Amino acid sequence: MLLELERIQVPPGQHIILENVSWQEFERILEDLGERRSSRLAYNQGILEIMTPLPEHEHSKEIIGDLIKVLLEELDIEFCSLGSTTFKKESLRGLEPDQCFYIANEAKIRGKGRIDLAIDPPPDLALEIEITSRTHPEIYAALGVRELWRFEHGKLQINVLINGEYQEVDTSPTFPELPLIELIPQFLAESKVAGRNTVIKKFRKLVGVGSQ
Repeated sequence: MLLELERIQVPPGQHIILENVSWQEFERILEDLGERRSSRLAYNQGILEIMTPLPEHEHSKEIIGDLIKVLLEELDIEFCSLGSTTFKKESLRGLEPDQCFYIANEAKIRGKGRIDLAIDPPPDLALEIEITSRTHPEIYAALGVRELWRFEHGKLQINVLINGEYQEVDTSPTFPELPLIELIPQFLAESKVAGRNTVIKKFRKLVGVGSQ
């Protein structure tokens, strides 16, 4: 399996699916590939997906992630951003989000070098950019991620985990006072014209005024 995997080239924007991959093989693949790689992996009960993102995907991920950080900073909410950390649980599912945040559970994982979902809580919020469609809500639900943001075709969808399934909502329970399904796409689009720093400063000013 590992020898074959080394020969597989996944062009940016593409993904491949491998079936009948055991949990032990998945963990060996993660170890073999290491953390310094451009590809992202998702594992769901024997099915392994390997995806390599496009530059557009990475730009959207970074800008939206920065906007979330601004929100948390201006609202004076402690958080921990863990990016595309690999999360695994119950020897059945594993996933690397585009971006994720510990917010309500930040204190429980503060200072930890590794996260073990057998004893540690999952991220409170995860972000997926669906330019190269790869979101796996069933995996996020199994891991227990409370809030899942999905960005696709210029629109933000906010999903909240209720009774084991995600339901789309109009406002984020983490930021209930803000119309983020409108603001996030607006500022992301503006960043492609005005630049990252200009947009972040403008967003910080908006959020800071609105939170006072």
